Amino acid sequence: MRKAKTRTRRVRVGPISVNPMTEVEVVDHVVAALKRGEGGRIVTPNVDICRAASRDPEIRALVEHADLAVADGMPVVWAARLLGTRLPGRITGADLIWSLSEAAAFYRFPIYLLGGPPGAPERAACALVDRYPGLIVSGWRSPPYGFEHEPGEVAAIRSALVRANPRIVFVGLGFPRQERLIETLREELPAAWFVGCGAAIAFAAGAVPRAPRWMRQAGLEWLFRLASEPGRLARRYLVDDLPYALRLLTVCALKRLFS
Repeated sequence: MRKAKTRTRRVRVGPISVNPMTEVEVVDHVVAALKRGEGGRIVTPNVDICRAASRDPEIRALVEHADLAVADGMPVVWAARLLGTRLPGRITGADLIWSLSEAAAFYRFPIYLLGGPPGAPERAACALVDRYPGLIVSGWRSPPYGFEHEPGEVAAIRSALVRANPRIVFVGLGFPRQERLIETLREELPAAWFVGCGAAIAFAAGAVPRAPRWMRQAGLEWLFRLASEPGRLARRYLVDDLPYALRLLTVCALKRLFS
């Protein structure tokens, strides 16, 4: 059974609550917990996750029960500011895979890469080790499509993780699939930190291009990804997420105005 831990401070933004932390603070928090032998889970909610959480209590619980929830998506940051709460900025899984790996290399914490298209975890491991010599990658795995419906595949993932015994596990399978899998794996590795990192493994491997830094800082990474994968992302970004983001910002502005 996992030990009860003190909950870090959160602020509410729409249907979810997030930790007002910088990326450095997140890394420091994880390192301190690992030194104490405590594991945890990080979720990085963006607009799409907020929209899902607003409709589904189970999805909302996956965010609320995470040890750390940090805003991935400038609309979430902007909504918090409209409410009068200043978040330091967005923190993405694609950034955390590098900063946490840098800390892991320094403290000799083994990491594990779970997710991404075939071949991506291996290439991501090489890229991370090239940048941070001394980083210990205790294993990697790219589960096949639909793995979550195959008990044997989930059992194989669990067995491989237990054998590898990593301290940080990057799980890049998309929300909420990755968070559901993490919840089934944590009991086996109570001293490890699990990071739901979306496309981070594919980005690190170079399998999927990432937006230039100026677009990420301006809140336009979604536009770059839409242009890169219009067939897959057009409905999600334009039909689902954009109207929800506008509603979220409007509601937060009105709430601040009349509070």
